[in-house]
Amino acid sequence: MLQTSCPDPKLKHIMCSMLDWSNCPEVERAKDKVSGAWVFRGTRVPVRALFENLETGATIDQFLEWFPGVTSKQVVAVLAHAEQSLAEV
Repeated sequence: MLQTSCPDPKLKHIMCSMLDWSNCPEVERAKDKVSGAWVFRGTRVPVRALFENLETGATIDQFLEWFPGVTSKQVVAVLAHAEQSLAEV
């Protein structure tokens, strides 16, 4: 069971707007889907929703419960991608 919350809320804006999500296989983007925002593949759930929920104190398990179309594999991949991307900065 995953019980992680976002360690630094200031990272939300960096993760959602500055990272190159095109290299993360668990997300996608289409002009006609959620106004072109990056979303979890196969859903209409924006990636930013994960970081916004973690920022407000939600756990990953809660996020997965609230957004049943998103899988734990997707969340782990998005967090790993963000971590790796930030390590390269």
